[in-house]
Amino acid sequence: MSVSRHISPVKLLTPLAAFLAAIALFVVLNRSSDPSSGTTATAGGFAAGARSAQEQIATLQQALKDAPPTADRYALLGNAYLQRARETADASFYGSAEKAFEAGLKLDGSSAGAIAGLASLRLAQHDFAAGLRLARRAHRLAPDVVRIYGPMVDGLVELGRYGEAERTLQRMIDLKPNLASYARASYLRELHGDLRGAGEAMRLAVSAGGDSAENASYVQVLLGNLELEQGHAGAARHAYRTALSRFAGYPAAEAGMARLAWAEGDLDGAIRRLRPLVERIPLPEYAIALAETEQAAGRRGAAAQHLDLVRIEQRLLARGGVNTDAELAVFEADHGSPRKAVMLARRAWAAAPSVRSADSLGWALTRAGRPAEGLRWGREALKLGSRDRLFLYHAGMAAKAAGDDSFARTLLSRALEGDPAFSPLHAERARRALEGLR
Repeated sequence: MSVSRHISPVKLLTPLAAFLAAIALFVVLNRSSDPSSGTTATAGGFAAGARSAQEQIATLQQALKDAPPTADRYALLGNAYLQRARETADASFYGSAEKAFEAGLKLDGSSAGAIAGLASLRLAQHDFAAGLRLARRAHRLAPDVVRIYGPMVDGLVELGRYGEAERTLQRMIDLKPNLASYARASYLRELHGDLRGAGEAMRLAVSAGGDSAENASYVQVLLGNLELEQGHAGAARHAYRTALSRFAGYPAAEAGMARLAWAEGDLDGAIRRLRPLVERIPLPEYAIALAETEQAAGRRGAAAQHLDLVRIEQRLLARGGVNTDAELAVFEADHGSPRKAVMLARRAWAAAPSVRSADSLGWALTRAGRPAEGLRWGREALKLGSRDRLFLYHAGMAAKAAGDDSFARTLLSRALEGDPAFSPLHAERARRALEGLR
């Protein structure tokens, strides 16, 4: 196939922020096999034939009891726990995954599979520097294994090393274009503002398919998000419904349908979608979406309860080893202590100097009454050409507060293009600010 025509992030970049901003990173592994165990590792490194991660875990645990344990079997078990964490948003599965990977390394300290699994775990916990180090170590041990390129790309992106990430991804695509590489190419294009190219790459990811229903549904949701970003509500709805048909009740798809509802002005419908989701999935992003929708609908009491829930969920994630400084900084800037937000955002930038942490720091400084500094960081967040609406909104509000009315009008207008309901709360604030500037 012609890689330059289909994917090359360099040739087609001219770019879901949610793709890596979410708590669990999207890491899909290519096929490998463990002939001695009688099972085949598929996307995510799981045993084929099982219908869910829970069943895969049970199958692999039994295999470890029935036959002499090997590092490869423990690596498969660790990856199954990672998939279970993705499906449930239960960070306690990270601890189980770590124990499995460490058990594999005790048997074989040079197991590339166990080391690559630990890399994926560290990335899921947002320890991007450690994730990249481990991925590179695994790559040195197994330079021909394509799946190890994925964690390397993810670590480079989150550490703000975009040129190196593009080159590494291109090598991954040259070796084996598949769902994992197409989805990552889509994200890099999106970061550079190429939403159309990002959509093309994500459609290729959807066509490539995955061995896990969750993986396939996830890329459908990402495609839906990209469609909605461009104002294509019908296409977004189709993508979310397709994801739900493949994985009943899939949380990310339900959240997408809620976003569609508020985009159409149906705040009550969005709340009905989000409330059961928040009750069963302990992810702060869903609780924040529900609280802000309730605020927009005038339900202040319910919103306050769900904002309190966010802090509880953040603590649960921290117990699972997940670093959420960048996300928590934005939350504190919006709903808590701007001073604390600045501290968290500075720490996030020091650990991972990406456009995402730059946005967090810019918004925290703006909300702390330092908009000139905030705008400088807002420009840093937009340096790749991102069309992320929250990035544009944050930088636009900083520009307005700093007295740069012309730049503020440009940024806020761009934030409201296409999908004007990027947030039930902030979109309305952006509209009011823009009207004031006019």
